[in-house]
Amino acid sequence: MTHKIAILGASGYTGAELLRLIATHPSFEVAALAANSKAGMEMADVFPHLRHLDLPTLVTWEEIDWNGIDLCFCALPHKTSQEVIRELPRHLKIVDLSADFRLRDPEAYALWYGNPHAAVEMQGEAVYGLTEFYREKIRAARLVAGTGCNAATGQFALRPLIERGVIGLGDIILDLKCGVSGAGRSLKENLLHAELSEGTNAYGVGGTHRHLGEFDQEFTELAGREVRVQFTPHLLPMNRGILATAYVSGEAEAIHAAFAEAYADEPFLEVLPFGQTPSTHHVRGSNFCHIGVVGDRIAGRAIVVAALDNLTKGSSGQAVQNANLMLGEDETAGLMLAPCFP
Repeated sequence: MTHKIAILGASGYTGAELLRLIATHPSFEVAALAANSKAGMEMADVFPHLRHLDLPTLVTWEEIDWNGIDLCFCALPHKTSQEVIRELPRHLKIVDLSADFRLRDPEAYALWYGNPHAAVEMQGEAVYGLTEFYREKIRAARLVAGTGCNAATGQFALRPLIERGVIGLGDIILDLKCGVSGAGRSLKENLLHAELSEGTNAYGVGGTHRHLGEFDQEFTELAGREVRVQFTPHLLPMNRGILATAYVSGEAEAIHAAFAEAYADEPFLEVLPFGQTPSTHHVRGSNFCHIGVVGDRIAGRAIVVAALDNLTKGSSGQAVQNANLMLGEDETAGLMLAPCFP
């Protein structure tokens, strides 16, 4: 069965990544592409690497005829997504890649994103889009809220450990390195080549990064008590990829065993042999996440390292994975492409 797909925000990096993945999907057909700032342009002119694909001309989202379209990927900025999604027809299934429906509490959204929730009436139907942990709810959902890419990486590195009680909850430190594409495609002075290359910097220091809202929500619910991780992201001069290093208290072998058990049947989560750690090179352009565990020289401490591609498993690949479930397709459809190395 062919499913007709629309993408809003198709001129951004996540929009382009969606198209790259859908190009090899056996049952998705792109019926409409919207990018209000580039309406009237061809995708070949916006993203020349996609010129081999036969794609619709970009239009404004208001111009789309929704009749016959089964699912919409919304790759718009936060705040804009809420305003647009509330106007979309009710028959439409929606996967939102923005932050607008990730936080279940509208007050938490206002706190972390600095503006009031513009579609509170829809928040209750949104399902958090971390596929491996919300699979059954996603199957039945009309609206799925994609996770933050940093939030996804940190949760893959910590959720099984919190759930199984193999680590202490009061001293979790999460250090994260991410590529520049995670900041989006819009022009920013600090992302100019001369400003970014040959260096690295921490940002969102001291508990100000917005993805902490997701960690607080998900870890606290999982543990049944308040959990607050210490989290610092760093921006590296690489195009794509995230490497998360978690420092935890617990027995390293038991931690590794918890991952092996939790992820044994997960097609996209690879647990490395004990003592090995992953690289962003090993997951580039793929929907895989690699996880390694090493014991620390300090007894009772361990180090967990997780790597994924922020544009794929951290965003657009996750979105396609969720769309597959929502439309009754094989969860891995269009997503088994091997990482690109070197």
